[in-house]
Amino acid sequence: MTMQAPLDAVRDGAIARLTLNRPDVRNAFDDALIAALIAAVRQAAEDPDVRVLLLTGAGKAFCAGGDLNWMRKMATLTDAENRADAAKLAGMLHAIWSCPKPIVAAVNGDAYAGGMGLLSACDIAMAADNAHFCLSETRLGLLPATISPYVIRAMGERAANRYFLTAERFDAATALRLGLVHEVVPQGGLAAHAEAICRALCANGPGAVQASKRLVRDFAGQPIDPALIADTVERIAAIRSSGEAREGVAAFLEKREPAWRQGA
Repeated sequence: MTMQAPLDAVRDGAIARLTLNRPDVRNAFDDALIAALIAAVRQAAEDPDVRVLLLTGAGKAFCAGGDLNWMRKMATLTDAENRADAAKLAGMLHAIWSCPKPIVAAVNGDAYAGGMGLLSACDIAMAADNAHFCLSETRLGLLPATISPYVIRAMGERAANRYFLTAERFDAATALRLGLVHEVVPQGGLAAHAEAICRALCANGPGAVQASKRLVRDFAGQPIDPALIADTVERIAAIRSSGEAREGVAAFLEKREPAWRQGA
């Protein structure tokens, strides 16, 4: 009997499509899925033909967090083994957050616990209108520790303080209001809308997109002081002299498509 791969990873032109593929357990994490996601994200980051990554789930759920059997096993581990296991999940989230290329999350259904961390680590998140969200760790006597840096950035300190503590379940409209997701669309239109966002990203200069992602990572929350202003000057001066920028401006003036957009 052939075992089903925990992650379906396919490159489709400039888009790397990553689908969590454990629908029987609502795409919950285990060691194999964590390792597969890290490998797929790194491979896409290194592939010069990939412009954007699209992450979604198979079946009715996006991701239910940690697999209960996997979590049950943790209770039997030594302290050192538990630390190493937690580091794998933390490493997966950081691989997504730090990927130089944009990652779009199409949240096709419920996102619980680690699934909340997963979508929060992505650059753009949109959800189906029937999706629900929950930071459920405290119900189990656990802590949303490894996901917290990403969730707090996505939904804000005030909202995180409430939902980390209460473990309340909330709907897609609330997720949108909190800023956890950028858009909510009808479930039947989610795939097409996510595709349109990916195509929009592919239409832009790939170097400029990656530099803009770094800009947000580096400058968010920083004081606007002389050092930061000088950094902005250096960055815009450097990109203005790049071949990509010269091609983009020339294409605009000549009323033609830039080279990177052809075939994207």
